[in-house]
Amino acid sequence: MDERALEQEIFAVGSRLAASLPSQARHPLKALDTKAMDLASSDAELKAALFRFVDVVPACRSLDDLARHLTGFLGELEAAPPPVSAAMKMGNSRAGRRALGMASATGVKHMAHRFIVGEDPEAALGVLRGLWKEGVASSVDLLGEATVTQAEADRYAERCARALDALSRAASGWPERPQLEADPQGRLARANLSVKVSALTPLLRAEAPERGKRDAAGRLRELLRHAHRVGAHLHIDMESMDSRDAVLELVLELLSEPEFREGPSAGMVLQAYLRDSPHSLDTILQWRRRGPGAEREHPLTVRLVKGAYWDHEVVDAQQHGWTVPVFEVKADCDRNFEGLTRRLVDAQREGGVRVAIASHNLRSVSHALAYNRLTGGKDTDIELQILRGLGDPLQEALAAHGMRVRAYCPVGDLVAGMAYLVRRLLENTSNDSFLQEQARGAAVEKLLAPPGHEPAAPLGEPAGTI
Repeated sequence: MDERALEQEIFAVGSRLAASLPSQARHPLKALDTKAMDLASSDAELKAALFRFVDVVPACRSLDDLARHLTGFLGELEAAPPPVSAAMKMGNSRAGRRALGMASATGVKHMAHRFIVGEDPEAALGVLRGLWKEGVASSVDLLGEATVTQAEADRYAERCARALDALSRAASGWPERPQLEADPQGRLARANLSVKVSALTPLLRAEAPERGKRDAAGRLRELLRHAHRVGAHLHIDMESMDSRDAVLELVLELLSEPEFREGPSAGMVLQAYLRDSPHSLDTILQWRRRGPGAEREHPLTVRLVKGAYWDHEVVDAQQHGWTVPVFEVKADCDRNFEGLTRRLVDAQREGGVRVAIASHNLRSVSHALAYNRLTGGKDTDIELQILRGLGDPLQEALAAHGMRVRAYCPVGDLVAGMAYLVRRLLENTSNDSFLQEQARGAAVEKLLAPPGHEPAAPLGEPAGTI
């Protein structure tokens, strides 16, 4: 590959996409959100206080309780900006606390609905149909962190089965969208559900992976059968490093079983912020080319993400005295993402693998499209994914250019989604995130610069889910 020609194509693709990004004037509420995010990210102590508050909101039982928690967290700041000082003054009276509690509850609810499309799949169907009509496919993620009992795991599996039914029924009535329904390797399912193995078993532990795999296998096997019956795609998410190997092994083992040779369409996630992610890709490709996976009729979809558990991985490694498993410099993570992108695009051309590039970073998306073009592919050969609430402007630009784009859409109630919401807020307010750079009006030349083109900076925050 001629690297100079590739950089020129990246700039050409990225410039066109940047010119198509919708202005904030078209979305005044999102513009207000951006200002609030800027305020939160301008002060590390303020951000920590606000996220601590968001995390305890589900436990608050009254407006007064909300206000007391908020003013308590904000009162720990050494120097409060004017809006925070005004909020503190409101907390001095009962009426003020009620007003402050109501305002804070409304704010958190508004922020949650920016990311969470409905309390259950049925409530989300209107949003999903609207996306489809705009040329955007979706993948539904049922919110809920790791389970702790067998009963919780059973309930999660039942929720997933009901979601597959609801999504497949609704999707059958959506209008035709040829660019979303097929690629060079065949048909693409309209209904798409993402599931977490940690929610399918309470026994997933790094020190005893086989026990957790066996317990999760029964529930995941039934979901694969259900997805095959209704013609849906089932995608298995990756989470923290301590469960990564077990999940990878479980997915490949189940998909190798004879009953799943003809389906369903299925996929998994590859996290580029992990230093050994190239080795994980080796395992996946070997399974697909020369292992049991070679017998499957459906291509395996690999969703390439940066990763959303950066803080957790660093702290966990430091506590145990381990080598940190994630890249600690953003440019290193971005370079790895681009290397994995190229390998996946090449693998897709050989057949048996579908690539889904999940990123809000204009450079990462433009690199994938440019590399695919220069190696003989069409833009619609690869799928580009965004996260609902964070990548909406890029989603609009990609769809406007006829790209195959999918929105990752969380579904669930506020309590179940609180940990998820905090992680999304952390990503959106990271000082070195692409979204923050874009919001500050960075020049397109900077947004499209190769990783490490500027002085390397510590990640400091998660590299971002996608």
